[in-house]
Amino acid sequence: MIHNIPEFLYHYLIEQYGENLTNIILEGYSKKRPVTLRANTLKTNIENVKTVFDNLHISYKEISWYKDALMMKNISEENIKNLNIYKNGEIYLQSLSSMIPPLVLSPKENENILDMAAAPGGKTTQMLALSQNKAFITACEKNKIRAERLQYNLNKQGANRVNVMIKDARQLDNFFSFDKILLDAPCSGSGTVSIFDKKLASTFTEDLVNRSSKVQSDLLKKAITLLKPGHEMVYSTCSILAKENENILRKFIDLKQIEILPIDVSKFTDVILLPTSVDGTLCICPSDLYEGFFVAKLRKV
Repeated sequence: MIHNIPEFLYHYLIEQYGENLTNIILEGYSKKRPVTLRANTLKTNIENVKTVFDNLHISYKEISWYKDALMMKNISEENIKNLNIYKNGEIYLQSLSSMIPPLVLSPKENENILDMAAAPGGKTTQMLALSQNKAFITACEKNKIRAERLQYNLNKQGANRVNVMIKDARQLDNFFSFDKILLDAPCSGSGTVSIFDKKLASTFTEDLVNRSSKVQSDLLKKAITLLKPGHEMVYSTCSILAKENENILRKFIDLKQIEILPIDVSKFTDVILLPTSVDGTLCICPSDLYEGFFVAKLRKV
């Protein structure tokens, strides 16, 4: 272990980002982030949520790039879960970074959308809310227990235009075709590492990174097959390693199957970004507010 992270990860970071940026990333790995959430506009609106918090003297900070999101100041996640607005699905606890892929995808009414790795359902319900409850979403989850959790969350949030398939999205039949796809791919989680995690050496391994990149490549290949030509998808991970991000994309860019649609990063004020080797993609640096996260918007050629 170097700086309380696995040696191989430290070397990956140094190789990709250099010493100065690696030190900033390590600083991010040492932060405990505040509770963040979004108003579930399938059931309420942000003004109602703020009123509830105001009446309970719970303080919060607004998020400049997303009017439905809040950062909580003087309340724990545990205490939020005791509130009625949490119990009845009017708010959803979600990291700020993970709210960005659905915003970049920008779901619209009547669009047929595939969420390829949907559990536990935060991005699924967010996409439906962004479409004013008018998109049609197919949500895939291969693990039965995780799929049940997904269905529970969808019911609780009032997301009734979602069809859950207990299926590995790589096995979907090619006769399906979608207007938009969110591939929030399973990954190593290198953006969410905590140096205080006692199990890090045993759970975060080089083998995990290699296995993740293989799955990511297979999922992206399938996504391109299922996406209608000329239509858009978002590829995202909670990893900051090129091996799981740019390197995966580059293969399909070189094959001329997809092209990058540049993300307007000026929208995301106060988000610290890391450099990427594919122009137009976005990589969030781990910090006191944000998990490390990679987001790319793609169009099928």
